[in-house]
Amino acid sequence: MSSDLEESTSLQIDFGKVSKIGADGHQVVPVVLQDADSGDVLFIGYANEEAFLATLERQSAVLYSTSRNELWHKGATSGDTLELVDVAVNCEQNSLLYKVRKAGTGVCHTKGDDGVARQTCYYRSVIDPQSMTFG
Repeated sequence: MSSDLEESTSLQIDFGKVSKIGADGHQVVPVVLQDADSGDVLFIGYANEEAFLATLERQSAVLYSTSRNELWHKGATSGDTLELVDVAVNCEQNSLLYKVRKAGTGVCHTKGDDGVARQTCYYRSVIDPQSMTFG
């Protein structure tokens, strides 16, 4: 990902993301990752059956990277793992909610001005249809 996309205040929402995932044949469901204590939404990921089963086995968030076509144990390289507290499934059984606890210093792969991983991937707020501000 480009740092311009991650660090700018120019709004560039990828409305085609879900259709790209389907067109590429990924068999996944969206996963909302939520801090079990604060209720903050940390980020949205995807799980295939293998990632889902690995999450339950490890009791730590494992997702499927649709861009790299591989399992991704969150925090395996950064140390910022997410310990599983609870898993919920929605009414139509087509999305998951992982309630987690942070086991490292941050969550997002991007870093703030202090050089530390951000606490959530939702670190900007929309101002208007073209721009955002850092929160």
